[in-house]
Amino acid sequence: MTSTLTTPTTTPGTELWRPLEDTGHDTAVSVVLKLRGETCDIDCLYCFEKRKLAPGGAQITVKHVRRLGTIFGQRPLAIELHGGEPLTVGKPAMAALLDELAAQPTVHRVHLQTNGVRLDAEWLDLFDAHYPGLHIGISMDGDEQGNSWRLGYDGTAAYRHIVNALNLLADRGRTCGIVTVVTPAVLGRAAKVIDHIAAFDAVRAVHLLPAFDTTVTNPLGTTGRRPSPSRRLQAEAIGADGPAWAITPAQYAEFVLDATARWIGAGHFRRIKLDPAVATIRRLKGLDTAHCHFSAHKCSHVLTAYPDGRLGSCDELPWPRAHLLPLAAARTESDITQAQHANPLLTAGRHLMTKCAACPYHSVCGGGCTATRWRMVKATGDDDAYCDHRARLIDGMAHLLAAPDHPAGAHCLRAHWRPLVPNVMDDPDIFLARWDNPTAPRPPAQLLASDHGNINTTGLPGEHPADDLDPHHPQWRAGIEDRVWPLLDTITRRWNAVTYDSCQGHAHSGTTLAPSPFRIGLLPRNRAEYAALAARLCHTLAATDGYLPAAITAHLDRTDLTSARTGRRHQALNLTLTPASTWDDYFTVIDQAVRTLTHAARHTPEVTTCACATRPPRPARETR
Repeated sequence: MTSTLTTPTTTPGTELWRPLEDTGHDTAVSVVLKLRGETCDIDCLYCFEKRKLAPGGAQITVKHVRRLGTIFGQRPLAIELHGGEPLTVGKPAMAALLDELAAQPTVHRVHLQTNGVRLDAEWLDLFDAHYPGLHIGISMDGDEQGNSWRLGYDGTAAYRHIVNALNLLADRGRTCGIVTVVTPAVLGRAAKVIDHIAAFDAVRAVHLLPAFDTTVTNPLGTTGRRPSPSRRLQAEAIGADGPAWAITPAQYAEFVLDATARWIGAGHFRRIKLDPAVATIRRLKGLDTAHCHFSAHKCSHVLTAYPDGRLGSCDELPWPRAHLLPLAAARTESDITQAQHANPLLTAGRHLMTKCAACPYHSVCGGGCTATRWRMVKATGDDDAYCDHRARLIDGMAHLLAAPDHPAGAHCLRAHWRPLVPNVMDDPDIFLARWDNPTAPRPPAQLLASDHGNINTTGLPGEHPADDLDPHHPQWRAGIEDRVWPLLDTITRRWNAVTYDSCQGHAHSGTTLAPSPFRIGLLPRNRAEYAALAARLCHTLAATDGYLPAAITAHLDRTDLTSARTGRRHQALNLTLTPASTWDDYFTVIDQAVRTLTHAARHTPEVTTCACATRPPRPARETR
């Protein structure tokens, strides 16, 4: 039985890096204004801006802002007022900047990112008077313990100032976003941290940023004769293996998954947007996102202006290599694009994206953060750890999207997101209702067999549709290919699961068609069944570790099944056997592999959690 057209997708469905000149003038450019460069009134030990040795003391002026408005013509601008600490420009200068931004018709959004230390009622009055629609972001690393790296120059914690700022915003009826840097101070406490942030009424968004700083080996210098307490603490935190505030990509992925599970379970999603969770989920659902890590609008669409007149690419990229040209030298957008194409760092970033073309995650991942990948390649020679953590995020989010009430499954290391294109059924809801209704009408099916053993409506080899059958249909057994029948019968009869697609595997010898792998597609009835089936399949595969022929690899795939009638996406699970070496070797031992898997399935009981905690699987991030 094969009721759908299912082909693993390995070619890019969307661009991974789109040059600025290739986007319409209705596509926004993000411009980060480093109002005072690195100047800040606190001295967070992990601050990346101060490591760039950006110019401090001077500040962005109205003249700089006006210049931006002439460069890009009618293209919309999203402005971020950043630092250092942007409020250190003082109230008169800030008022003039906001007035200029308000007067520019192409500026459609202005965001202020502050540490909150200086924020008071006078500042909020100023914002209301000069730019009422100003978006405010507060830097807060979760609870008090999480903020242990956010210190003043005297070594005292900034946490109480952040709390005062959030309470003030709530009292004034204003909202804000939170930027949380994920360090070891919050690891293992994701639920508590998310609950703490959500307790502040002003918060409407949380962005979790990783402290991927393992390559930092030197503390910052000091301009005085004696280092400040904060600089002494920073020096003490940096060891031979990197700084104590750094985390690994794998740690970040696990924290984000735990945070997302709590965000869903506690209902925080009703009021607060959580990223990168929302961006990942949107891409899993086939929707666009403005998050540059998940879209093609990467470093070409992000610019950074500094007080000394330098204009560069994304502020996450290292300076001075991210420098493009002096702001005064940029007369039109074409000057910007020419500088972008001449920049070796951006060229290297675009080159990194070529690795993504064959990756099964590319349609959701979007290539990730170019700056972070570039740093990892420069430090270690590759960015595999970064790519692995992106895969973990997507795998886990796919589970939370399908079964949010069963968060433990998000940590399964065997179930991987694998989109199939196309993967369509006429109406999965009607099919599920008929499956459990023995009295439903079941018209005769057209079943034709090819010379290669394919059973479908055409009798031809390759991927072709077939009538949707179920165990109550008189032709049920006749519609199932022989090799797949024992395992499919076990899963549908003993496990009471629904199968929407199956294939025994076909070599298609003597044709120009590519071979087809063995697979069984499962369509869970509800979220609870999805979680239970995923866990049971994980145990089944665990039982075959070391027993399957070396020429074959078994996969548990998370995917979508789309309704042709409604367009609704149904979360599905696929059990697939693929070649570990050659197709000839594969078809030599496929029957043995299926017998092994069927035996394991018959002896796998119902379970509530997967087997990964007790029997970690072999790495399975492949490009098939």
